[in-house]
Amino acid sequence: MVYRMIFNQTAYFGRGAIKEIPVAAKARGFTKAFIVTDPVLLETGTVAKVTAVLDEAGLPYEIFDNVKPNPPVECIQDGVKKFASAGADFLIGLGGGSPQDTCKGIGIVTANPEFTDVLSLEGVADTKNPSVPIFGVPTTAGTASETTINYVITDTANKRKFVAVDPHDIPVVAFVDPDLTDSMPRGLKVATGLDALTHAIEGFVTPGAWALSDCLSMQTIRMIAQNLAKSADGDVAAGEQMAYASYITGMAYSNVGLGLVHGMAHPLGGRLGVAHGVANGILLAPVMEYNKDYIGEKYRDIAQAFGVADAMNGNLETVREEAVQAVHRLTVDLGNPTKISQVGATEADLKPLAHDAFHDVCTPGNPRKATEEDILAIYTSLM
Repeated sequence: MVYRMIFNQTAYFGRGAIKEIPVAAKARGFTKAFIVTDPVLLETGTVAKVTAVLDEAGLPYEIFDNVKPNPPVECIQDGVKKFASAGADFLIGLGGGSPQDTCKGIGIVTANPEFTDVLSLEGVADTKNPSVPIFGVPTTAGTASETTINYVITDTANKRKFVAVDPHDIPVVAFVDPDLTDSMPRGLKVATGLDALTHAIEGFVTPGAWALSDCLSMQTIRMIAQNLAKSADGDVAAGEQMAYASYITGMAYSNVGLGLVHGMAHPLGGRLGVAHGVANGILLAPVMEYNKDYIGEKYRDIAQAFGVADAMNGNLETVREEAVQAVHRLTVDLGNPTKISQVGATEADLKPLAHDAFHDVCTPGNPRKATEEDILAIYTSLM
């Protein structure tokens, strides 16, 4: 078996990391930035923290803030046009998953114009050229798009989200600065934190996992188990750990894949507009339950990370259930929904959701091979 791992060329971590943006840009000969972000970050002053650094360094930029949640194809296409007229030579993806994913789409299509329809990027796209250089600057602690080779786009015409997997889209430099994540509202801390936990657990149990990815995934699970609830309640030090945990697990799952939680979460976003982290939080414990007899001893490690006393030497069947329940309790304690009916799903949605989930690019990475009927049964149990 041969394993491939792809990481950023460079990454900076710590408070004040964004001050390295102009240093990294000038070292690479870049002359003007095209900042891809969203209106909320512009209004709240987060964008200004980055532009102030660029202004001080005398590095020109243009701001594109037409990013929408669950970014649609049309948003990418608009960004490609705006980038072409901006005279910029590198991109800064500033925000959570939506700005980061939009930024990747802009960079890939600009460098590979034969994919202007965007839809043809679904799955493992056969792009020939690396993206326009991207600097990834996250403002949430969950998606880890700043260090992955994946991005997610919404096909609005068909009410579905799709994943593009492309080594050409990974940002050349990442800047993980907790100063930018401190101001997240509680609900966003919860949703993005549950997204990161899902990345870590799915990346840990997927059949493609191996020794290096397991190191990264398990360290993330420990960090999130210890820090997510405290971060949600405003603990700044815990929030800093969550920012790092998100990146660490991104390094793993980007290379080894995800599973059925993501396969089932994407249709909830595409058809019903459910925030991705919220959807993952609903689905994580139920899918862990579905998978529990197919993952060997790995739930022992997860249970131990959540403080289960007999995790390493108790009855395996019991420990597996304790791991599932630990994740379920965290979800409940954080106040995330636990039923898809709570986020707008109806009986009429179930079969279309199951169809989309079965065909999602993440679903084959699940340790237990799910049928469409299995997926429908899980959705139905969550009504």
